[in-house]
Amino acid sequence: MTIRIDQPREFDLVGDPVRIGGVGTGFEAVLNYRIADGHDEVTGHFSVGGGTGEHDHFQVRADVSGAAFTLDRLFVQVFEVSARDGSEINKVTVPVVHGPRIVPGYVGYREHTVVPGDTLSAIARTHYGDSSLHTRIVRANPQITDPDLILPGQVLRIPVGA
Repeated sequence: MTIRIDQPREFDLVGDPVRIGGVGTGFEAVLNYRIADGHDEVTGHFSVGGGTGEHDHFQVRADVSGAAFTLDRLFVQVFEVSARDGSEINKVTVPVVHGPRIVPGYVGYREHTVVPGDTLSAIARTHYGDSSLHTRIVRANPQITDPDLILPGQVLRIPVGA
């Protein structure tokens, strides 16, 4: 039995609700989801396929507004519960970044393509009016391993609040 998560993709910025989409099948046509940061989690289940091995597309809107997440990084998991022993099987995990933890009133993000001479402080000043908010950009872009080193052509996500 296979489960595939097509949305969100690895390290996507997500908001509330978290939208989960893909293809799968599960025992008696039921799959489960979990969105967690290691401190709190939101769980649920949904129907998919016919219950006898048929695969079908699924799309779930998981309300995470009541979660007390303390980290920017979340893990979106979709899995089946074993009919044999109740264990979680065929689990697929996708790490994501929770935009509302980074920017109050998170509504989405802009993309900024780095050009020669760009700095994170200058990019933050352009998008937020405050160069000290460059940490928002670092938090939203896990590919940044050194805030002093961004490269021309690199596409950065700039989280936007209401």
